[in-house]
Amino acid sequence: MVDKKLQLHGFNNLTKSLSFNIYDICYTRTESDQKEYIKYIDELYNAERLSQILLEVTNIIGANVLSVSRQDYDPQGSSVTMLIAEHSRPPDESDRREEPGPVPKAPAFDSEMPVPVSETILAHLDKSHVTVHTYPESHPHSGISTFRVDIDVSTCGLISPLRALNYLIHCFDSDIVTMDYRIRGFTRDVNGHKHYVDHDINSVQNYISTDTKSLYQLIDVNVYQENIFHTKMLLKEFILDNYLFGAGIDDLSEKEMVTVRECLQQEMFEIFYGRNYDLGK
Repeated sequence: MVDKKLQLHGFNNLTKSLSFNIYDICYTRTESDQKEYIKYIDELYNAERLSQILLEVTNIIGANVLSVSRQDYDPQGSSVTMLIAEHSRPPDESDRREEPGPVPKAPAFDSEMPVPVSETILAHLDKSHVTVHTYPESHPHSGISTFRVDIDVSTCGLISPLRALNYLIHCFDSDIVTMDYRIRGFTRDVNGHKHYVDHDINSVQNYISTDTKSLYQLIDVNVYQENIFHTKMLLKEFILDNYLFGAGIDDLSEKEMVTVRECLQQEMFEIFYGRNYDLGK
């Protein structure tokens, strides 16, 4: 049964912010492999493709892009700013239900586009914003290379950033995902009564599709009285060959495979648990 719509006094002043980090981990055996990995990541997630992803996010959450400004920098980096108005479509009751959002096909990217070393995307909604930042890096000694994407979707009004959650997870090769969702401020109904939340929310997990959740180990840390919800995801299945860049299983000795496996898993556990982790203890 759908709850009756809440009659508000004027504009909905609640701010809903979804912030999360996505990590892709791999092993780069040589210095040349490390450089190729950085180049590959920059090419795959260049500013043009990130712009397409943001455009789809605004479509999913029900915002309307008014203008786009893009700038590349010398020697590296780029920025994109999107001015967006809320409600290109009337919000429906699915925006208020605690259920997964859509998982559309990720947009294709043009490999002929310029390849900046780092990207920053900023989209402005009415009193809201969407940002994407990328951080590729390699450890010079262990051979571990890590690609991190930081994404923030903050909306003010009826539209919910949680609707774009599944889409964003599927846009990237996500070994580890950490998510924070917070509702700030309040809005008044026509009787002057304050409301600090305007939709069902028990856990961010409830907005992730069942198929996606089955692939990950998930942990929640929620502060319900403060409307703060935190979820971490770690990919369950570990197939070593999927984490080798520029090499394959056949290129490694038995001893190397053990060492590489331990290094990769240690990197993943440290990121997931947020502390240095010794697999030997």
